Amino acid sequence: MELILKYFPNLTEDQINNFKKLESLYKDWNLKINVVSRKDIDELYLRHVLHSLGIAKLITFKNGSRILDVGTGGGFPGIPLAILFPKCSFHLVDSIAKKLKVVNEVVEGLGITNVRTTHSRVEAIDETYDFIVSRAVAAMPTFVHWTKGKISKKQNHELKNGIIYLKGGDLTEELQNYQKAKIYNLRDYYTESFFDTKKVVHLPLKY
Repeated sequence: MELILKYFPNLTEDQINNFKKLESLYKDWNLKINVVSRKDIDELYLRHVLHSLGIAKLITFKNGSRILDVGTGGGFPGIPLAILFPKCSFHLVDSIAKKLKVVNEVVEGLGITNVRTTHSRVEAIDETYDFIVSRAVAAMPTFVHWTKGKISKKQNHELKNGIIYLKGGDLTEELQNYQKAKIYNLRDYYTESFFDTKKVVHLPLKY
């Protein structure tokens, strides 16, 4: 938890309490339905929560923003971002029902009201959003194909509407056809060695 406060020192009391609750909620539910590896559950704040919040080093979502989290798994990056941006709405989608059961239980345990979930493939979602976020669920060309037509026309941020993607490693080949994609290195924001190869990719998309 100290890690979160190190990089996000201006949290409200409610936000601090919610971030604190994450560990016990995930540890409890992970024993019943495994959504986070055992190694990762012990480093939940570093590998999952702080990693998810890397998106917030790139952008501060304005109140009323709509964000789609594709392939949310155990609720990352959606749940940490929903705690950080309580006046934005987050739609967490996954094709695996048991993962969403954990997400729903964690959301209920936190008592936050700005998250909803859908058990579905993303292609079947018929709505538009300011941004689509995800943690490395597919190569960018596949992901762009899945999310086609789901970006809102109305721009509310300096950062153009589109995909904000957490990914690691060398992305040269994967992004070669996306001239407008911009890569941000998380090591520029976080000092922990875990983030040395981790990146956030922003790809503005036409609606």
